[in-house]
Amino acid sequence: MNNKTPDIAFFDAQHLPETRTEKLHAALSKYALYRWFFALLFHIAQLTGFRGRSLVIAVPYLWLLIFFFCPFLIVVKISLSEPIIAQPPYAPMLESLGEGVYNLKLNFYNFLTIFEDDYYVGAYLNSVKIALISTLLTLLVAFPMAYAMVKTPKHWRNILLMLIILPFWSSFLIRVYALVGILKDQGLLNGVLMKIGLISEPLAILNTDTAVYIGIVYSYLPFMVLPIYANLEKLDWTLLEAAADLGASKITAFWQIVIPLSKAGIFAGCFLVFIPAVGEFVIPDILGGSDTIMIGKVLWTEFFGNTDWTMASAVAVVMLLTLVVPIVLYQRSEEKR
Repeated sequence: MNNKTPDIAFFDAQHLPETRTEKLHAALSKYALYRWFFALLFHIAQLTGFRGRSLVIAVPYLWLLIFFFCPFLIVVKISLSEPIIAQPPYAPMLESLGEGVYNLKLNFYNFLTIFEDDYYVGAYLNSVKIALISTLLTLLVAFPMAYAMVKTPKHWRNILLMLIILPFWSSFLIRVYALVGILKDQGLLNGVLMKIGLISEPLAILNTDTAVYIGIVYSYLPFMVLPIYANLEKLDWTLLEAAADLGASKITAFWQIVIPLSKAGIFAGCFLVFIPAVGEFVIPDILGGSDTIMIGKVLWTEFFGNTDWTMASAVAVVMLLTLVVPIVLYQRSEEKR
């Protein structure tokens, strides 16, 4: 049998078609910044001994080291410094005593104040409460939306995804200010409710915690919908048919099959909403009242209003540790399980 197809082992590499990655690499190689980046990677590889996969894994860790861990250390340093009336408004931690002798001064007063002052403790607790309730409300709205999107025909799904992402095409600040026109006493919401006869006088929604909940749910809804949708899209829906054949009702099959198998998307969406909601500043400042004290607002006041960089840094460090430590512990428990 005469087979005209040559064996793959005798292909000439020069005549093989270029992959998309090779074409992209060839196009980007024209730019000096791209070549400089790869030269830096190869130089790091020679110094550290990393090769291949290890080098690829090291790149994101290097990014986090430069743009997250190093700035965090600077913030920790400022939080342990003494405030002074100068520019910058904090004293250096190392004081030279001459002849190569240095004095290290650490000031823990700011951290003690945070845990002893009811103002800061209340701000942290209120931030966690608002973020937690907002996350649960966002989940209640997002899960039915993601479930309905998965159940729609495939040619409609891309359109629905575009509609979910569409609000990101406009400024976050403009969208929050638009809610002011909707939620105020003479706004669109009260006007519609009074028009259809559900209420006889305007509801006081603006400048309350309710307005903050509405603002967070509206602003962060796509962050909850997209992970849940991505998880539900990969779900094997024949399991529901099997559960129905075994006598399970639709509600029972939903709670015992769909919810457990979509747990990863639910947790991812909850983290994506809860973490930024804790440190939110714009929404409570514009939509919340004077009693809505969240840690983001406290941080802004200490940094820009009081010019107390040391206290602002201490507030930021405690807030970051409050968010990071539970997430790390949860990831460790999931990996062990």
